[in-house]
Amino acid sequence: SWHEVAAQLEKNFPAVTEMMDEAEAEGLAYFGFPGAHRVKIHSTNTLERLNKEVKRRSDVVGIFPNEESITRLLGAVLTEQNEEWLLQNRYLPQHSMAEIEQTAENDVIEALPLSA
Repeated sequence: SWHEVAAQLEKNFPAVTEMMDEAEAEGLAYFGFPGAHRVKIHSTNTLERLNKEVKRRSDVVGIFPNEESITRLLGAVLTEQNEEWLLQNRYLPQHSMAEIEQTAENDVIEALPLSA
């Protein structure tokens, strides 16, 4: 469990144990999502691809005349990506979104040690 790992590291790496204690809620939040979502959110590959597309499009423009033009470009890229995800229904399918509330409580409780 989370606390067992932290206890094992405490002697040699007290700073790591402190960070783990502070990040416990965020670290275990992952288990609040349905299994089908975990496969998609465990990696930042999707975000990296999106950032690469934004960079590619902004490189074409070169210098932006003002902040509004940057916002329009980012909005267009994000809207386009969102439409692709919705049409393909492959990133986080809507039917599995209903599982979040059902799964969250059970999985987080299972991930926490009984003594917590």
